[in-house]
Amino acid sequence: MSSLDSTLGSNASPQRPPDQAPVADRAPGVLDAPHAASTIGMLALISLLAFEQLAVATVMPVVAGALDGTALYAAAFGAAVAAGMLGMVLAGRWCDRSGPLPPLLAGIAAFVLGLVIAGAAPDMATLVGGRLLQGGGGGMMSVALYVVVGRHYPPALHARIFAAFAAAWVLPAIVGPALAGLIARHLGWRWVFLAAALLAVPAALLLQRGLARLRPAADQPAPAGGRQRASLGLAAGAAASAALLYAGGEPMTARPLWLAIALVGLAVCAPRLLPAGTLRGRTGLPAVIALRGLVAATFFSAEVFIPLLLTSERGLSPVQAGLVLTGGALGWSAGSWLQGRDREAPSAAASIRRLRLGFMMLAGGTLSVALALWPAVPIAAAALGWAIGGMGIGMVFPTLSVLTLRFAPAHEQGAASSALQLADSLFSAVGLALASGLLAALRPASALLAYGAGFGFAAGLSVLGALLAGRARA
Repeated sequence: MSSLDSTLGSNASPQRPPDQAPVADRAPGVLDAPHAASTIGMLALISLLAFEQLAVATVMPVVAGALDGTALYAAAFGAAVAAGMLGMVLAGRWCDRSGPLPPLLAGIAAFVLGLVIAGAAPDMATLVGGRLLQGGGGGMMSVALYVVVGRHYPPALHARIFAAFAAAWVLPAIVGPALAGLIARHLGWRWVFLAAALLAVPAALLLQRGLARLRPAADQPAPAGGRQRASLGLAAGAAASAALLYAGGEPMTARPLWLAIALVGLAVCAPRLLPAGTLRGRTGLPAVIALRGLVAATFFSAEVFIPLLLTSERGLSPVQAGLVLTGGALGWSAGSWLQGRDREAPSAAASIRRLRLGFMMLAGGTLSVALALWPAVPIAAAALGWAIGGMGIGMVFPTLSVLTLRFAPAHEQGAASSALQLADSLFSAVGLALASGLLAALRPASALLAYGAGFGFAAGLSVLGALLAGRARA
């Protein structure tokens, strides 16, 4: 998501290779001055966002029981998703107009306020209102942090900082659910929300200090007010349509009318929120946005069904099935770390090779999990395959982030980052709905056919991504 066009530059003398340059001539790393405060602050916020998502999913059954709010259980999740899309669109335009710091601080404020409201909620309706603020604030933060990378870090560090972003998700993914359960048991479920709010404040102060001198891109016109309102209206339509895909948590085949309405709404709204040509995979930024959607749809469509397959068909406990997912998270971090080791910005050809390899690793990992349907296939083989799939997405995600900032002009990095993350959410929602429909329709007849179709669909999306990877060039 940053301007990768400009390489690290000429810090080293042209007469000697960069690896022999004096230490004093080298560009600072992501944890060196002047980036240390901003890097630590950003990673802390990303870890809190990750923990909040995983922890809320863990304790929400307890919350619904305590507040007698089972009827609003799904709304507590759908509200955050829908508000997050609105936050992404709002932050994109705001970043391009005023720089990333104002929308970032506003997003943090909304996120913290939402956590406090949810933690103090006397009833489920109030908690849903808090989740709205949390989701909107989180969407604004996620976009603004990407623009911070584009404005505050030299291009040669973009791959490294995005690799660090991925690593910031790993610890919450491993310990978040268990920690949330312990907090809810010994301190009460309210502290799952309130503790995250308390921790967000020092992270925000540290980040503000590191970005105090950051300014908007110079001499760029602000987006027209009418255009901003139209974008928010489209985002609201897309968010409502996406929420329909999850309403009530019922199988998609049980509500075909809702599915049709949701897909029509997305077909009308989504293309106008994304760069022209995204759904056709047009060369350049549109292809990058489309690839982000495809990789997200592949990974999350497959990941949702892995615990179901392993527990219902192979007899594993939920904890054992969760360990397989943990292996995928560790693989994701490892893949991000590997692609972030470059000292300079990778060439266009190297980026395309990395994308193709990552997509094919993800496709292979997805299909390897499907093989676990046969009792003769060891569970360890499926676990290893999913770890390899995670490594594939770890290579693809940061590369696409870097390319987004490379292809977007400085004054449009907010809109490009917004589109990137909207594609992530929208493609994931549609992919998951279609995969769920396949599973629900075919499972009564044959579990083998149902899971094969579901995982085959997810792997097919990844193969399509590998075929389109060559279009991720200027």
